[in-house]
Amino acid sequence: MTEKEQMQKNVEEFDRLQRFMTLVDDKESNVYKAMKERYITLKVILTASGINLTELDRIKE
Repeated sequence: MTEKEQMQKNVEEFDRLQRFMTLVDDKESNVYKAMKERYITLKVILTASGINLTELDRIKE
């Protein structure tokens, strides 16, 4: 997989994960906490790769 393909995959996963996170009612649930961990990981990866998350980040945590 090329770097561009990996970056696209990460952006798509970040977008999908945020949509799932907005559907969770209980932000203290184990499911939400697990999603938030992945959200933070993806946010770090994308930021370190030079992706500007200003427009992409709907959760903003």
